[in-house]
Amino acid sequence: MRGQVLINAERCKACGLCVTACPHDVLRLGQTINSRGYHPVEVHQPDKCTGCTLCAVICPDLVLTVQREIPERK
Repeated sequence: MRGQVLINAERCKACGLCVTACPHDVLRLGQTINSRGYHPVEVHQPDKCTGCTLCAVICPDLVLTVQREIPERK
């Protein structure tokens, strides 16, 4: 894992833009329902995340935060 996606599920409107934007199939729309009545996005395959941040950039509601693992320099 080189990246980790953090999700604020209560802000998510389940538009699916982040799911479509992810080139590695990390995200999917979940089965749970948030307090606004939407099925928020969830991390489906966390080990595939590269930390590219495409999901966070395309999200219109700032639901996603991507943390990147910084490789150690030799």
